[in-house]
Amino acid sequence: MQIVIKQVNLQSINNKTTPKNNKLKFSIMNNETMNLSASSRQMIEMEEQYGAHNYHPLPVVLHKGEGIYVWDVDGKKYFDFLSSYSAVNQGHCHPRIVKALKDQADVLCLTSRAFYNDALCEYEKFMHEYFGYDKVLPMNTGAEGVETALKLARRWGAVKKGIENDKIKIVCCGGNFHGRTVTVITMSDDPSSYAQYGPLTPGFIRIPYNDPKALEEVLEKDGKEICAFIAEPIQGEAGVFVPDDGYLKKCYDLCKKHNVLFIADEVQTGIARTGRMLCVEHDGIRPDIVILGKALGGGVLPVSACLADDEVMMNIKPGEHGSTFGGFPLAAKVAVEALKVVKDENLVENAEKMGKIFREEIKKIDSPHIVQVRGRGLLNAIVTKPINGKTAWDICLKMRDNGLLAKPTHDDIIRFAPPLCITEPELKEAIAIIKKTFEEMAG
Repeated sequence: MQIVIKQVNLQSINNKTTPKNNKLKFSIMNNETMNLSASSRQMIEMEEQYGAHNYHPLPVVLHKGEGIYVWDVDGKKYFDFLSSYSAVNQGHCHPRIVKALKDQADVLCLTSRAFYNDALCEYEKFMHEYFGYDKVLPMNTGAEGVETALKLARRWGAVKKGIENDKIKIVCCGGNFHGRTVTVITMSDDPSSYAQYGPLTPGFIRIPYNDPKALEEVLEKDGKEICAFIAEPIQGEAGVFVPDDGYLKKCYDLCKKHNVLFIADEVQTGIARTGRMLCVEHDGIRPDIVILGKALGGGVLPVSACLADDEVMMNIKPGEHGSTFGGFPLAAKVAVEALKVVKDENLVENAEKMGKIFREEIKKIDSPHIVQVRGRGLLNAIVTKPINGKTAWDICLKMRDNGLLAKPTHDDIIRFAPPLCITEPELKEAIAIIKKTFEEMAG
């Protein structure tokens, strides 16, 4: 991206004049913003000036969301085919979830865990009955959920398996994305995640994804010091990499054989996204620890959780792990309503049905840009190749112009993940936009 510094007379949205000493702005001067209004460009310039450059957003400035749609600041309507990386499975601003948030906000927002509150106990019981695990440990973000799972596993390894504290190991997979904390990026093999953040956290063994033989070999070699194996049922950030049928079951059985915990990172794949409540259900397994996030907050709050039985969960005692906002009343009420909506509106079944239609129709598109279509449920991707210098990013820009928002990952893969409430007519309208876009790109 070419960044040019220039002077602009930028005004904030409420028409207050920007202070004189802040007139210097960063302006993105390339074709990414050519089709945007002046107000949209100003807002992008403001973020470039005052915000950290740790993201490269698609250049569109959103103002409103409802169901499967979002609107930009100029009133243009788009299909949202990213769903905030599956955080908005129930749809934008779902009225039941928003009402749960507002109703609780009028009563009690935050207590910390220094005291009991009447919302948390109901949420914990609800989670037990919904997912069937003995206990839930509430946190906030997906990365916190992963950190919690790692701590639970290590504590179990020390207390229950008897591994020496400084020798405990966890097996992870190449191509993974589990979050951005220092410990979590240690598991990554993507330099953009871990480079120049050292020293990194010891105690991880990385093996190839979708390779049960590799897991078997490492467990045979180091199984006595390994407490857990962690994997995404489908690798989302890697480009919706769907493993072979039976892969998770083989890994699960190996873990049981070697007395190793199986941790499923369901932050993105969980809560109906792949046509099952949990993606691991496709392989018929019950992980020792399940990590949930994103859609658990119904698109209105960051809510995450770890699920486990007492054998794993009760090794952490009071004061040994926690979060001020973990399990706060707003989150508890929102999460319960978010999960009720999933069942009441049959989002699991809809994701399965709409996902099949999506893949069938996209595979019919005849485009030199398309290499592969893959996915499960409503977590799908198109693997592309550049043609005449036009990349996946350019395709996403053109889709934006045509009224649909999606985003590339790993340069050449476009992820498509609309809210799970999408109907068949809406899906086919969106597919028509995708088809039109690929036709225009090939022209």
